[in-house]
Amino acid sequence: MNTYIDANPEAGKRFYQNFHNKGKIVMLNLLKFNSKANYKNFKDLQPEMEIAGEEAYKIYMKNVLPRLEKVGSRIIYFGCGSDFIIGPESEKWDAVLLVEHESVLKFMEFSQDEIYLKNAGHRTAALADSRLFPSIELKTHFSE
Repeated sequence: MNTYIDANPEAGKRFYQNFHNKGKIVMLNLLKFNSKANYKNFKDLQPEMEIAGEEAYKIYMKNVLPRLEKVGSRIIYFGCGSDFIIGPESEKWDAVLLVEHESVLKFMEFSQDEIYLKNAGHRTAALADSRLFPSIELKTHFSE
């Protein structure tokens, strides 16, 4: 089974090409937490006591949220997951996070921020798997 924690360069390039100059973007994050945070590659960030992946993710969010807000982004929704009503029964997600960014450039500014980069290891330690899906608002409404 493949797992996905970090973006690959090709996906990042396609994201930039498809969404640059499109205005606001909303990122759908699907998150599956490790039962125990895995800090094997981030010994400098590792807490003194063992913690759950969800707790490591909370540390990550606490540390990066001010930087996210500084670039004009905001969390729209953060909630716990469950089984799909429509979708594969084999996929289980612990949490859903929706983040609105003013633009691709603001998202890129956030993702290259020194504080973000310093704390990204908490995110990696927290997650067993994830998905990140960018979207832009359609100008057409269903009532038209």
